[in-house]
Amino acid sequence: MTSVDHDPTATIPGPPLPVLNGPWSARVARAEGADLDVVHGWMQSPHIDAFWHQAWPRERWYEEIAGHLAGDAILPVLVDLDGEPFAYIEVYRVIRDRLAGQYAELPHDLGVHIAIGDAARTGQGLGRRLLRALAEGLLAADPECVRVVAEPDVTNAPSLRAFEAAGFRPCGEVVFPDKTAALLVHPRSEEDLPK
Repeated sequence: MTSVDHDPTATIPGPPLPVLNGPWSARVARAEGADLDVVHGWMQSPHIDAFWHQAWPRERWYEEIAGHLAGDAILPVLVDLDGEPFAYIEVYRVIRDRLAGQYAELPHDLGVHIAIGDAARTGQGLGRRLLRALAEGLLAADPECVRVVAEPDVTNAPSLRAFEAAGFRPCGEVVFPDKTAALLVHPRSEEDLPK
């Protein structure tokens, strides 16, 4: 037997692309060209950098996205609203993330990081609509997943309100070296909330 035989996470697939319906659409972000330009540009925006802290050079974003695409922990996704770029999403498997071990995760739990590109499109209820669609779309994409989680910074009040309005439930806090996060969970059913 190899060590992989003892690793219960080895058989868990990478994160799926969420199943979205109009007016939303999602696709895997590419590490070059227009996709890279969009993500890099958005990450320079003060409203995103305030919480992501990733206003990196274009080359570093190329490496970040290419690294995600080469692995099975994080899927970089671009979401369009009515055919126009709207948000950058990272869908991740909790068991392969720093969130693993911070709550009673299940092997198929999925997490999301979200950055709405244009600050002018925030505060209009679009974020909560997208978050609900993402949670439902990820549960549809992976029938074995019973909950979608998020861990926004506890000081990011607009994000917290949007997640809660989208059906994510507060389940405590998690302390990371760079932030204290609110653990928010969108369960498939009430019985699927972490105990």
